[in-house]
Amino acid sequence: MKNNLVIVESPAKAKTIGKFLGKKYTVKASVGHVRDLPKSKLGIDIENKFEPNYITIRGKGDVIKELKKEAKKADKVFLATDPDREGEAISWHLANILKLDEESTLRIEFNEITKEAVTKASKNPRKINIDLVDAQQARRILDRLVGYNISPLLWKKIEKGLSAGRVQSVALKIIIDREREINDFKSEEYWTLDLELSKLRKKIIAKYYGFLENDKIKKVKINNEDEVNAIINSIDKEKISVYKIDRTKKRTKPNPPFTTSSLQQEANRKLNFTAKKTMMVAQQLYEGINIKGEGSVGLVTYIRTDSFRLSDEAMSNVKDYILSNFDEKYYSSRTYTKSKKAETKVQDAHEAIRPTYVLKDPDKIKNDLTADQYKLYNLIWRRFVSSQMADAEFDITSITFNSNNNIFKTSGSILKFDGYKRIYKYSDGSDDKVLPDIVEQEELDIKKIDPVQHFTQPPARYTEATLIKTMEVLGIGRPSTYAPTITTISNREYVVKDKGSLLPTDMGFLVTEMMEKYFSTIINEKFTAQMENNLDEVASGKIGWRDVIIDFYKDFKVYLDVAEKEMEKIEIKDEVSDVKCDNCGEFMVVKKGRYGKFLACPNYPECKNTKPLKDKETVEETDIDCEKCGAKMLKRKGRYGEFLACSNYPKCKNTKQILKEIDVKCPLCGNKIAIKYSKAGRRFFGCSNYPDCNYLSWYEPTEQKCENCGSQMVMKNNKATCTNKKCEMSKA
Repeated sequence: MKNNLVIVESPAKAKTIGKFLGKKYTVKASVGHVRDLPKSKLGIDIENKFEPNYITIRGKGDVIKELKKEAKKADKVFLATDPDREGEAISWHLANILKLDEESTLRIEFNEITKEAVTKASKNPRKINIDLVDAQQARRILDRLVGYNISPLLWKKIEKGLSAGRVQSVALKIIIDREREINDFKSEEYWTLDLELSKLRKKIIAKYYGFLENDKIKKVKINNEDEVNAIINSIDKEKISVYKIDRTKKRTKPNPPFTTSSLQQEANRKLNFTAKKTMMVAQQLYEGINIKGEGSVGLVTYIRTDSFRLSDEAMSNVKDYILSNFDEKYYSSRTYTKSKKAETKVQDAHEAIRPTYVLKDPDKIKNDLTADQYKLYNLIWRRFVSSQMADAEFDITSITFNSNNNIFKTSGSILKFDGYKRIYKYSDGSDDKVLPDIVEQEELDIKKIDPVQHFTQPPARYTEATLIKTMEVLGIGRPSTYAPTITTISNREYVVKDKGSLLPTDMGFLVTEMMEKYFSTIINEKFTAQMENNLDEVASGKIGWRDVIIDFYKDFKVYLDVAEKEMEKIEIKDEVSDVKCDNCGEFMVVKKGRYGKFLACPNYPECKNTKPLKDKETVEETDIDCEKCGAKMLKRKGRYGEFLACSNYPKCKNTKQILKEIDVKCPLCGNKIAIKYSKAGRRFFGCSNYPDCNYLSWYEPTEQKCENCGSQMVMKNNKATCTNKKCEMSKA
């Protein structure tokens, strides 16, 4: 029997496709990239045509050793990494490390992790696409040249820990430019005038529109209080007559299925997910979720795509679903295309993001999903199904009122046919607004005259959703870069979240000003968008990747040399707190350390007093004494929940996890089991009596004992499984 080795990136993906391929195949995971440029240096030989110096990623030794061992045993090795440039590059690196023939047909790819797609792909392997690899290499080298040359310059001239990047600096500039618009905005006064009318106890709000002159209605803007008072003085204060009634029909079309960008935007608006969270949860849905009775199932197609395209099979399946569950009038076959301008940028290798099995209704598998997985899968599923449904239809009634030639208007809408809204039930502001029966020339009572002063508002700050949309329109970055770009500028504290909006910090302004001054030609929207087009040309084999890098670097080096000579060192003053130093009475300042911000005396080194910076939202004092120094412990909130930290930080860095116990006794000592987290953030279960008891389990323990051997049972893949490796006992 032949032994074939299939290598994917993630263990979850390996588990899902392993069950499709059968006993002839062994499926292993590389756990992402296995080679990369070194972190400690540039890693690019500029004099040798920018030859990259790839090294094995630290910590990947055991993984590579296992892959080599399995590859040696295998008759054939297949590389089934993700179907994009990054995945192609991972396959290329794997082929290099495992000494595989790159010219052989060892690359397989699939857009969805289903049995049909995986089986078909395994029968149609191809060569590694070097053009895609070169495009990924070019991007990586470009980003390394920019980041590893400008970032150290910022450290030297401004502050350590800063960074710049080919895409991140442009994204930050977009946010800064909007903030400048807001700061420069001059507000103008204007007024609105509403009449509250009544008929059959139903309230109607009619808004001032303009005036009637020679049977023509002219729209008018009310600029000040004198103008609004003049209008009020000219109208009847008791009644108003109906001048005209217009009745029309309106149809709204469903949106196309999701691309990466539109999914991130919609998840941000409808679910309040960050772009990073959206991609993390979407990746879980793509790689596979344990479904009761089925095992690991990939629920959505590949999540990094610019395309609206749907396969013929997907179109056929969704048609059958709609016709089986709704009346025939709800179905409407649709194809979606991007604008001609956008078509030049689209990466049409993949379909749009859609469910792999339309029959897997979100509500039917809700119990198998986490809350976040359900929300996002529900959004993707409903968007896909609704994209092939009929328009929603509304009856629109517009009523024009006249009072001494002053025109007021109101409108109402009634949903006559829900169409795609039957499935896509997310609010879009098109709810029914029903008006009472009114006829022309009818007079209605005026209950209230309501003039209101307003001032024009500046443009809104960017949210994650609107920033991603802007980056997409401008051609900055690609689907895979939006989320990490926003994460980077947030982690660097160039922007902070303010009621959902991205607010630039002083440091964000300072870094952007330096970049604009010395690298304006490179760090701008047009240049970055053109570079993305160049990378697309590399991917299509039209130009060589070295040509792109050489052309970029000759100008970049000039700007870099000028910045090195001319950029002045900027002194950043420490933020002064309202806390006085216990030793000398000076107001302490906020400093940044390896473990975050803390308070320090400004008279250092004469006074070396430090204190933790207490954030009222994340810090709570306790009566627990630190076992190392005796100071009081503080309750803090961290990435993995609450923990205790010494109040004498940074002198004492003692921390303790606050254990969340479960109602299961430790099999070794009888104390309760607690949920804990490793340094890498992986959840595990350990005895609450640690370090006196060292019991540990990566799976949730139970009180059950194995019926075969008496060992403890743990919950694994929703089944109680024996911990004795020699025993195969497992039950639901």
